[in-house]
Formats: sequence, structure tokens, C-alpha cells
Amino acid sequence: MVKAKAKPGPLARRPDNSAFKQQRLPAWSPMLTAHTVLPFFYILALICLLLGVWLLLTVQSTQEMKLFYTEAKTCAECFEKRENVSLAAEECRCTVTFLIEKAFKGDVFFYYGLKNFHQNLRRYMDSRDDGQMVGRKSNLKNPSLYCSPFSQDQNGLPVAPCGAVANSIFNDSFTFTYHKSASQNIPVPLLRNGITWYTDKNIKFRNPRMGNLTLDQVFEGTTHPPYWQKPVNELDPDDPTNNGFINDDLIVWMREAAFPNFKKLYGVLCRDNKPFTKGLPAGNYSIEITYNFPAQRFQGRKQVVLTTLTWFGGQNHFLPIAYLVTSGLVLLTAVVLTVVWFKFGKGGQNMVE
Repeated sequence: MVKAKAKPGPLARRPDNSAFKQQRLPAWSPMLTAHTVLPFFYILALICLLLGVWLLLTVQSTQEMKLFYTEAKTCAECFEKRENVSLAAEECRCTVTFLIEKAFKGDVFFYYGLKNFHQNLRRYMDSRDDGQMVGRKSNLKNPSLYCSPFSQDQNGLPVAPCGAVANSIFNDSFTFTYHKSASQNIPVPLLRNGITWYTDKNIKFRNPRMGNLTLDQVFEGTTHPPYWQKPVNELDPDDPTNNGFINDDLIVWMREAAFPNFKKLYGVLCRDNKPFTKGLPAGNYSIEITYNFPAQRFQGRKQVVLTTLTWFGGQNHFLPIAYLVTSGLVLLTAVVLTVVWFKFGKGGQNMVE
């Protein structure tokens, strides 16, 4: 059966005479009145207020201590030494002492922090080779052009891992000591493994397939980044499974921070033995720092952060304050609307037409 042709002229594009196309379907249109709007505003203000107070109390229950050590005490000498490039290979150590007045209960997390270090620069973030970091052998010996000028050394050897991100890895190390008494010094044990995201450790970062080769043989023919002191396959001499592209410290650093002031996880308190089974006891502590990372060039500051965590995370007041401010604004709006409603009458008889 042949379909009839549409009539020419202005009626050719007329929609079909159906309930859907002619908008004759039943519809519901809410009637916004003071009896429905005002209670909604007051309830919303109350909900935001309760959430803000709850989150604020949760955040306040966490404990946090920040120790800036860039030029603190004996670290001032190391700070000056790292400004001289010719002395970059010389080891420098310093010690910072501090007091914990109130015990840190539960799991305690140790972070290192940097201020004014812009990991969010586009050119810096692109200076890496994800194909190399995922273990592709073709990228191991032929790094991406995005890594330039940190893709090859002066002799033409490929750099592994390549790029500015890996080259600028934070390489200060810390040794914590608890001074229980004048004659008793107890090292604070830290868990240095398992500090990365599962997806990073098992999917995004992998070593090249070795087969019958050792890790040293796999990385043979490559060199370490210019600012590194040892190759990537020797980052952790105490744990052979923590070397190469799956090194925890390397993975943590390679996840770039969104803001110039940030902190990254260094370790977690090991609570197997006394006196750390319940956390960090109150008392005197010291941190011996192997001072390697220079901060003068970007006018930055370095810090160590000790903190406990809750289900909400660390000590971040942004969300609780945002809820409290929102509650105040909604409540103010509700009060203004209520005053206007009472002034002009519930039935609107005082409104001027």
C-alpha cells in the first residue's frame, strides 16, 4: 500500500493530531504557596544545621600536629647546603624535637607536606610516560616525547622513569624516636608499605614482565632521572618487592596534587608492640631527617604532619562550615519570606495591583 504524499504548503509540517504532539497529556503543576514553601525552607535550614554540627564535631575529634622543618633548628644548615648545587650529592642530616601533650589514640598517619609546590601545572603534569609506568617494554627504552628534557641523559640512555614528575620526587626520609625517659629511647615503627591506592599498585603501575630475568636485568640499559641518587630498581634495598615502578613512595608522588599546598602519606604507625598498641603516647619525640629535597627554588616550605583519621577523613573544616553557612543563608531567606508574607497578608489582600 503506497503512503499518501504530504500536502504541500504551510500545513506540510503540522504535527500529528495526537495527545502527545499536541500537548494534551495530563500534567501536574505545583502550586507554590507560603504554606508549602516556608516549611520547606525551615526544614532545609534545620537539616543543614544538624549536618554541619555533626560533621564539625566529627572533625574536631581528630588530632593533628604539623611540624615545619625547612629551616628549623639544625635543619637550617642543611637548608643552606641544598641551595648550593655543587653540594647536592653530600648527605645532610638534622634533628627536630617536639612534644606531644595529649596521646594520639588509634591509628596514626604520618605525612610529609609541601607548600607552594605547584604539581598542578599542565606542562609538569604531562611530563610523564604512563605507558612506561605500566610496564610496556617498548616505552621503557623509548620514552614519550612528553618527558623531554628528562627522557635521555647526556649519553643517550633512556631515563626510567622519565619526565619532570618522577625527576622531582620527594626524597627526604624520616626516623622517629620516642624518648620515654632520659635513658630510654624507643624507635617509632612505621608501616611503609600498603600506603597506595589499590588501583595504582596493581593496575596503573607495574614493572615490565621479567620472565627468567631479574629486575636489574630488565632495567639494564636505562638510567635514573638526573636528580635521583640511585636507579629505580634499587629504591628499597630492604624489600625487593618494593622496587621498580611499583615502589610505594614513587606511586604516591606520581599522583599529582590539585593544589600547591598538599601532603602525601609517608607511613602508618605500627601498633603491634608496646608502648604503641593504643597509638602514640604523650611525651617527647624527635625526628632525624635525611635532608635531600631542596625548597629554595620554589620558595616553599616542608613539614611533617601527624594525624588521626575518622570515617570523614582528616581535619578538614570546609564541608562543616559550608553546611553551617548554607543553613544560615536558608534560614535568613525563610525569615525574610515569612515577614513579607505576614506584612502583605495571608490572602494577599494588601498587595497593590
